[in-house]
This record gives sequence, structure tokens and C-alpha cells, in this order.
Amino acid sequence: MNRLRAWLDAPQPVERLALLRVLLPLAILGFLSSRLVHADAWLTASGFRLPDLGGDWRQPLYVPALPAWLAWTIAAAIAASGLSLAAGFATGTAGAIFALLVAFVTLADRLEAFTVSKLAPVLTLALAFAPSGARYGVDAWRRRRRAPDAPVVTRVAGGPIRFFQIFLVAMYSATGIAKARGDWLKTQVLWTHLHDEYQTRVAWLVMRALPGWSWWALQGLVLTFELGAPLWFALRWTRRPALVVGLGMHAMIGLMFGPVVWFAILMASILIACFLPEPLLLRAFRSRERAPAPRAA
Repeated sequence: MNRLRAWLDAPQPVERLALLRVLLPLAILGFLSSRLVHADAWLTASGFRLPDLGGDWRQPLYVPALPAWLAWTIAAAIAASGLSLAAGFATGTAGAIFALLVAFVTLADRLEAFTVSKLAPVLTLALAFAPSGARYGVDAWRRRRRAPDAPVVTRVAGGPIRFFQIFLVAMYSATGIAKARGDWLKTQVLWTHLHDEYQTRVAWLVMRALPGWSWWALQGLVLTFELGAPLWFALRWTRRPALVVGLGMHAMIGLMFGPVVWFAILMASILIACFLPEPLLLRAFRSRERAPAPRAA
């Protein structure tokens, strides 16, 4: 237990948390953008809505249609709070408002609920309760102006980062188990998916270029990666190859499966922020800080 507690509490670079704070709400807003611009048809009686099923287990909560002014107000508040969270402005409050409103619209229109909108409330609440605005945001800039001699935050408690790391690995592992229990070990599922309604031009070109056997190899690679994710990311010498494979998988999903691009961006953002090697992460964020000061003439 002491070793587990030490691992959970081990300080992490603040850049990991800042990267999550910026990328996650932007990916979620990207997914919701096509709904937000049609808030009147999305949340009011002018669009199609499921009727009240009277407590049916498939409808745990019925949200009635909203008046148009309230629907547009909620849409504007989602956009404003999401952008505020990404900018690190009133970080905790913005994150809590964003999480609650996204949860509300997800329940209000269950037919449009997708993995991104279902995960969004939990992920953004984690950012709201973490010191996400400690660096690289408006809140941090204002604190720096008020107290220029205060020490600069470089590391934060590891708990929030460990939450996102465990979440990501659990998602991969659960997905791999579900695929293995389904048809992925006996049927060319990946090839079939690429012929579905989500097919993009990139998918069509890649299918024409690659031989049929290669899709079995790709399917096996994805399954091996996801099933073994807890091991690949736990071991130091397999972590970087797993990062490369994971980013390649999400790039493939985003390029070949059309509307699923926002899910791919969300997962790739968590993957990069949580597992990018620390030297590369610090070099990307702190290169200007380490630059030598110009000599006086």
C-alpha cells in the first residue's frame, strides 16, 4: 500500500495537466459544435424528440423540451465555459459548469449521445477539481502579475494525472476484451467497418492500396495493443512503442471513420498528455524559458 500510495502521489510535470486542460474541452466542443449551432432543433420541441417512456429502463431520466431562449442560453454557456476552461480562466468554476451542462444535454438527447459526450462530464470534472490552472493559463498569468516574485509551479500532485492514465489504460483494456469476446478473433471486422457509412475518401484509397492479408495483421496489432495495454504502459521499455502504436491507431480511426474523428482526437490528447516522455514534454513547453538571455551590447 505504501508503494501504491507513493506511485499515486508522485509529483508530475504541470505541463501534463495543462495539456489536458487545453486539449480535452476543445475536442469535446468540436464534437458538440454541429449540435450547438442548431440548439433550437436540438433541445426544443421543433426537432425530433423521444416521447416520455414512463420510467422505462432505457430512459432513466426524461428531460422535456426546452424553450428556444433557454436552449440557446445553454448552448452559449457550454461554448463559453469550455473555451474558458481551455484558456485556464476561472478554471475550477468553468470546468464544473462545462461538465454539468454537457451531462444535461447528453441526458436531454440520448439519441445523439456518443462516447465523447458520455465521457466529457467525468473528464472535465477531474480537471475542475485538479490544479489545472496552475500554469499556462489566464489564472496563472493573473497570479504572476499580482505576485511576480512567487515561485513558479513546475510540478503538481500526481493524483489527477494518475486518474487520466488509469482511465485511458482501462478504456483500452476493456475495449480489447470486448473485441476478443466478440468477432475480432474469427472475422475480419476492421475490413467490414471500413465499408460502413462512416467511410471516408482516405479509407477508400487505403483499402485499394493494401492487400487483403494486411487487414488481418492490423486487426491483430490493434487487439494485441488494447488487450495488453496495462502491461505495455506499465513497463518502461514498452511505453514508447505503445505510445506510437496508440497514436497510429487513433490517426487511423480519425482519418478513416468520418464523424469518429473527435473521439480519436480526445483519446489521442489524453495519450499524449499522459505518456509523452517527460524530456520531450518539457522541451515543448519550456524551450523559451531555457533560452540564454541576449548579451548586452
